[in-house]
Amino acid sequence: MLIRWQRWNRQAKVCLWVITLIGVLAALPLGVQRMTMEKSSNNIEYVFDYRDLVEVSELQSSPQQFLDKQLKLLKDSGVTTMAVYESSLRELMQAGRLTYYNEKDAALLQGKLPDKRSNNTYILFHGAEEYERIAPIVRDAYDRMGVAHREWSYQDRKGMIIEQSLSAAILKTMDFDPMSLEAIKNAGFRILPRFSDRVVPFDGVRTDAQLARLKEYGVTRLLFDGDQAKGTANQSDLQSLDSFGALLNKYDIGLTTIENLKEPQKGINKLAYLTNYNVARLYSLSAEDSEKMTQAGIADRFLLAAKDRNIRMFFLNTQLLASTDTGLLTNSIEKLAFAMGGENGVVSKLTEGGFPSGEVKPFVSENASWEKPLRGIVALGAIALITLLVAAFIPHVALLVFAIGLVGSAGLYVLNSSLMEQALALGAAVSAPTLGIIWVMNRIYSRTIGERRMVGGDQWNVGGATLEQEGSTQWIFPNVSIGRRIGITLNWFIVATCITFIAVPLVFGLLNNITYSLVLEQFRGVSVLHLAPILLVAIYVFLYEGSDGRGVIGRAIRLLKQPITLLWVLAVAVLGAVGYYYLSRTGNTGQVSGIELLIRNWLESTVGVRPRFKEFMLGHPPLILGLFLAIRYRAAWVLIIVGTLGQLTMVSTFTHIHTPLYISIIRVLLGLGIGLVIGAIFIGAWIVLEGAWRKWVLPNIRKYSA
Repeated sequence: MLIRWQRWNRQAKVCLWVITLIGVLAALPLGVQRMTMEKSSNNIEYVFDYRDLVEVSELQSSPQQFLDKQLKLLKDSGVTTMAVYESSLRELMQAGRLTYYNEKDAALLQGKLPDKRSNNTYILFHGAEEYERIAPIVRDAYDRMGVAHREWSYQDRKGMIIEQSLSAAILKTMDFDPMSLEAIKNAGFRILPRFSDRVVPFDGVRTDAQLARLKEYGVTRLLFDGDQAKGTANQSDLQSLDSFGALLNKYDIGLTTIENLKEPQKGINKLAYLTNYNVARLYSLSAEDSEKMTQAGIADRFLLAAKDRNIRMFFLNTQLLASTDTGLLTNSIEKLAFAMGGENGVVSKLTEGGFPSGEVKPFVSENASWEKPLRGIVALGAIALITLLVAAFIPHVALLVFAIGLVGSAGLYVLNSSLMEQALALGAAVSAPTLGIIWVMNRIYSRTIGERRMVGGDQWNVGGATLEQEGSTQWIFPNVSIGRRIGITLNWFIVATCITFIAVPLVFGLLNNITYSLVLEQFRGVSVLHLAPILLVAIYVFLYEGSDGRGVIGRAIRLLKQPITLLWVLAVAVLGAVGYYYLSRTGNTGQVSGIELLIRNWLESTVGVRPRFKEFMLGHPPLILGLFLAIRYRAAWVLIIVGTLGQLTMVSTFTHIHTPLYISIIRVLLGLGIGLVIGAIFIGAWIVLEGAWRKWVLPNIRKYSA
């Protein structure tokens, strides 16, 4: 019975590879569908923070004249949109709509002594138009919050008394300033309103009227201010997100998400779903960067964001800086206008790159009827691939593992289909590069130590001692010609890479959803992907000598019985430091060195698409050199462990679903090409150094040792 079970498992491996390849083929139409979606929206909007503009203007000698001049300058430079916030008393005063006073200042204004029995806020509007258009907004805000107010005037100027302290009154959030909206529209800009969730409880009738007014100004998209979307606070009791989503659909207004927030804004995923993912991604250039960066630097950053991360809106900030050295107030408005305009400006560069200036449109994502069955087949392929990885370490369990994988995936799909797809994508991403290197190691084992015995060979002799460790471990194997070794190296590298590539269609097939392109969901397990294949390959190299994995427990026990020496401690410390650095620069928030940044920028400007540094410099060359040396030297197997990094990084590139698929393909192919060239240079350098060692150094060592 046991023999029959083992035979079934051996036969099952062939079937599992077939299922995996069928899953790969099923994923290809999904990739084509994704590429079509990624080309459906290329327009770019350049957004300037209108609040920043008003704050800078407020401290000028002629605020309104300065504001009008800067609006024209920004319009001429290519800025298309102004972001406006919900109002407050402070912002209305900065915009020149009103002036407010506390109890003491109001008494001083009127030549009276302050009334110690009250602590009210006094408002004077700057003119009849301001009173007519702004006073209703102020009244509505305080009525909504139950704060009493009454009419007041001073020297023929109309105003209001708010029966609340100034410190409390200025905290109240009001509707958008209609005078600012009108001025922005008349200046030729689109409007991006920034809603907050500070107006609670959610009022569907008031919000409906608010969106209707904004639609009259041509608003097609909004952005949230703060850490949560409008309606989030009252969702549990009022289903306010559902109501707000219905209103957005009623007025055909889409959403905007901000890239690289520490945490996504709460409620944004729900609204994105309700609006059928009418979402655009936005990158914000900080006020500090707008001061420091050059025109070329801003243009390169924006082009990379548009091309590599599907960013379709760019948000520009400025701030007022006071210098005691020069005695001047400065800002970056003119610098930004210069960076945006001209032949070498941001707008021109992005237009040349295929991203013209215009109103941002949502990506068109259609869920075809055939998509779901194909994703099911892709899931089967991923389960089969994961099973093959497990069977590589634990023989004769393929059938059992595959059955468990099917049942477990079905159960997880019922509970959370997205989590199931991400788990299978992670499993496939880890499995393929690991299996590729395991295949290589089995080829190396068959050519060196064989399946069951050690292969002898000539060894370098130093003072009569062979270069061996204690016991029967062979460290140097019979020589093979350089040409033969190069041919074998290329063959093994190509096959291992092809096995690694099996994961790519499975990953983008499983994660074929616009939510990943919009970074509303992300691939989970980045750290696992960057560590697991290296760890698994290391285990295979140290414990598995032969494709059948015999003697694993014995080798593990022998390894654990090894005495701990200072060299071991130092090695662990070094490996820990390298691992920490490796993880610190992994993922979207990883840190990179200055030299790597220079190489990245040079590659980006030279070839248009930047291959990944870890791949072409730290991954492929060590693997290529390790394969070349492995036939001759056992110690070179460590290089193969290191070279696993290049294989897993190729798969990792495709887990960045927000990067267009064709960009990832080009990036990986460039990394392979550059990595092969650098690997060839490493091999050439080794051949030269080994020849010099054999010709000049080794004879002298033998001579003096004799």
